[in-house]
Amino acid sequence: MKFDFNTLCKKVLDEKLKEYGLKYQLLNFGEVEFYEPLTQEQHDIFKKNLEDYGIEIIESQKIVLVQKIKDAIVEFVFSDELIPVKASIYIAEKLKHSYGYLSNLFSEIAYCSIENFIILQKIERAKQLLVNNKLSLTEIADKLNYSSVAHLSTQFKNTTGITPSQFQRIITKRRKERSLIINSETFYE
Repeated sequence: MKFDFNTLCKKVLDEKLKEYGLKYQLLNFGEVEFYEPLTQEQHDIFKKNLEDYGIEIIESQKIVLVQKIKDAIVEFVFSDELIPVKASIYIAEKLKHSYGYLSNLFSEIAYCSIENFIILQKIERAKQLLVNNKLSLTEIADKLNYSSVAHLSTQFKNTTGITPSQFQRIITKRRKERSLIINSETFYE
């Protein structure tokens, strides 16, 4: 199954906001501008309803900025286009703050460095690309801006506990097992 988190979240937000009859505009990912203030009761009900979808209303400006950093990193890593600048430059320019400030704030609020968060996102993207089986490990390393396949493999193993090749073998084995199960079910029908 393939899906886009941004589209999914916007759709849920849009449906829930319409359901409550609120006047709003969806801005950047995860941002909503209300044309009329919400009552405390509307706010509480809306907040509770969104929690069922894993969506949280953020009210602290620092937390909002950290979420914007995360969104920028996800956008950077999961982009289909190769972004020709370093992640630090991309994030600083996108959010119009110095990277040093953003890095310190991120570590303070998220309890992890921006660099570690980027690595986690790159490994998630690498797993997604490996599952799709369309690119070689060299192509994936290039797409994720790694200096070499060895560098990608080392970070992959440090993060997941297995190498990309082991991960591919597990995926291939699971696909074969599912195929056998589906074929045997078809046979008995």
